[in-house]
Amino acid sequence: MLKHIFSFIVLLAFLVSCAPRTSEQQELVDLPPTPFPDTPSPAGINAPLVEAPSLIKIRFLTELDGWGVTETQIVRTNDGGITWYNVTPPDAIETGYSVDWFVLDNNRVWIQQPDFANYPFGGFQFRTTDGGVTWNKIDVPYSGAKISFLDSNNGWALADLGIGAGSNAVAVYQTEDGGATWNQKFINDPNHASATESLPLGGLKYGLTPLDMQTARVYGVVYSPGTVYLFRTEDGGITWSHMDLPLPQGWESVQIGIEQFSFAAPGNAFLVMRATAETSNLAVYVSTDSGNTWSLTPALIPGGGVADFLSASEMIVYNREQFYVTRDAARTWTILPPDVAFSEIFIGMDFLNTSAGYVITQDSTNHRSLYRTDDGGATWFPVIP
Repeated sequence: MLKHIFSFIVLLAFLVSCAPRTSEQQELVDLPPTPFPDTPSPAGINAPLVEAPSLIKIRFLTELDGWGVTETQIVRTNDGGITWYNVTPPDAIETGYSVDWFVLDNNRVWIQQPDFANYPFGGFQFRTTDGGVTWNKIDVPYSGAKISFLDSNNGWALADLGIGAGSNAVAVYQTEDGGATWNQKFINDPNHASATESLPLGGLKYGLTPLDMQTARVYGVVYSPGTVYLFRTEDGGITWSHMDLPLPQGWESVQIGIEQFSFAAPGNAFLVMRATAETSNLAVYVSTDSGNTWSLTPALIPGGGVADFLSASEMIVYNREQFYVTRDAARTWTILPPDVAFSEIFIGMDFLNTSAGYVITQDSTNHRSLYRTDDGGATWFPVIP
């Protein structure tokens, strides 16, 4: 008897599964996935709405909270990029590519704007501690700079004083009061009376990455084959010394440049170096002693690319064709071809982890789009088409 009952149940289940779906069932099954299906809608931000901002820079703190720069505005989102709000400082007269910024967390952000009437020794810095509701405007002694903060008070600035004939004059500043005042620690501008050369005038400086208020690295490129442009300070930027790196075979005779550097976690650091010859390749280096010594990882990534450093063991590289994902400090990589043919110009990316990330692209009409992935770069959907 039990055997017959069980056979009837199996037959009934089969018939139900084969029955035509109703229109309601069809609609539910065929709906495309939504970005955040289980996330409640956040409260709105007290700022004007911006419809589909044309982003040129992004920085996401969580899967919901992010900041962006457009050619005319500073914007925020708290729902993963679906809704954006205009939080531009009231006195800001320039945004776009002329500004630098640093996003410490969702409340504390600094915007650097040049004062072109006093270039290169004058600029404005806007600081918010309440997520862009209010801003303080501060006069600073430099125009354009790469700024970086360790916390609410302590920060560094690598000020660009001008580029010419393969040389780059810079000054290094520090603040201990959140940017209210900046103290010059170093300058190599030969027109300045106190200029020194421990950080040479020659070579282009791509960035400054601090570990603390005493220790930092400056990296870039010098137009001399096989020459590494990496300098360190251990005295708060007053003096600098050159650091060398083991090169991949054959790189001694090609032009190389360090394009990105990150202290990804206490004691751990990554840097990426590009070699430019007939073809470009990217080498990844890791350090486990705060960037004092470096190891070259096994694989070279073809075509160069842009990297996002996520933790002591995780990073993502996009080489304009595929995403390379590592979870073991670049010893091995998973290669993920994206299912979207990104537009002619890849502007930038920002990953939160090895799954969730964003990409900005631009087409031939200068229209910019924002995409999101939740599987490390294999599949993408448009957030701002």
